Amino acid sequence: MAEPAGGAGPGRDLVYPSIVVAAKTGFRLLGNKITMTGTEHVPRTGGALLAFNHVSYVDFVYGGLAAQPAKRLVRFMAKRELFDYRWTGPLMRSLHHIEVDRADGVASFRRAVDFLAAGEVVGIFPEATISRAMELKDLKTGAVRIAAEAGVPLLPVALWGTQRLMTKDHPRDFSRGTPIRIVVGEPLHPTGDDPVAETAELKVAMDRALDTAIETYADAHLHPGAWWVPASRGGSAPSLAEAELLDVAEKRARAERRRRSS
Repeated sequence: MAEPAGGAGPGRDLVYPSIVVAAKTGFRLLGNKITMTGTEHVPRTGGALLAFNHVSYVDFVYGGLAAQPAKRLVRFMAKRELFDYRWTGPLMRSLHHIEVDRADGVASFRRAVDFLAAGEVVGIFPEATISRAMELKDLKTGAVRIAAEAGVPLLPVALWGTQRLMTKDHPRDFSRGTPIRIVVGEPLHPTGDDPVAETAELKVAMDRALDTAIETYADAHLHPGAWWVPASRGGSAPSLAEAELLDVAEKRARAERRRRSS
């Protein structure tokens, strides 16, 4: 990818291309059955914001595949903690991902807008955290506000199957042959005039993409009652209300650990 004009983008990619090759090699070794639809909606040039659902710790790894047919690299917006870790921090910075400080999101907002204005593809998780319910949680308004500010299309993207590999409350399972489904919906064009209403439109579009991903998943019918299937679809994942309670308990436990360590 050429360096964006104007200097507002990330600059040259010295590491990302080799990481893509390594990731694809890993997918083959894992025997992942990856199917994608709607990738033609990702523009081959110019800025675009991809809004992903969030069910797994590895969503950003597989999510980048959505832009590969367009020969684009995705700059993901990710929590600051990933940039603080000894091993992941240097990698995240070398890939020019965007650090998000949940206590003060102004800097990450501006950086995302600058990247998009410079012609980059940026990835965002509007739910902000992993959904234990395996269904779409309420969305933050940041995605539509960023897309509107940058004047770029906003694409809903659904990931399905990644939760079977690595997610909250369940052991990692990188056994061979796990199917992965990626669905890219038609672009939205938010204006920013009513971020709440436009976020509601984004949620409808993301729910539609997720429904398609689940309904066309390779072996969905083979796992009645599976933990990774939403309760609303006959699985044993917690409901959205139950998942919210688990999220609250997790936040309290995290805060208590920080208090004890300070």
